[in-house]
Amino acid sequence: MFLVYTGVKIIRHRDDEADKESTRGLGLLRKIMPVSDELDGQKFFTRVNARRAATPLLAALFVVELTDIIFAVDSVPAILAVSNEPFLVFASNAFAILGLRAMYFLLANAKERFHYLSHALGGILIFVGLKMTVSHWIHISTYLSLGIIVSMLVAAILLSQRRQAAQERLAQQPQEA
Repeated sequence: MFLVYTGVKIIRHRDDEADKESTRGLGLLRKIMPVSDELDGQKFFTRVNARRAATPLLAALFVVELTDIIFAVDSVPAILAVSNEPFLVFASNAFAILGLRAMYFLLANAKERFHYLSHALGGILIFVGLKMTVSHWIHISTYLSLGIIVSMLVAAILLSQRRQAAQERLAQQPQEA
């Protein structure tokens, strides 16, 4: 059900939520120790008013690694939907930690180009979450699952291109006074 919740959050996401979301990791670090606003060379820690404090460099590293952990935890249910083989679960989780940050930046760039991509990704999470929930009672074949996922992605890309073309046509029309 966590995947369904995450999918709904992604679909309902608004651009003004980004500032609040990005400071949660920093807020967690600030609960542990004070964070300086000033860099101190390449150091992770500095002294502020004779107290040890984290530099923005450590804060950035903390947030990035926290994101890696969240991505890794989020990938566990996805692999368990495919296989219960312990080696595959461990290996996919390790590769998720290593590679999902790069995939995130790729998707973030693609999200700028394809408006409906985030909606499709949210829909995919909801589908996988529901598939996992009902898997004990209803078996959905792997090919059908992949077909649904690919269809969602293709539809999102095509609809995004159609939307962008319509916006470009509107922008090219002469403005009436």
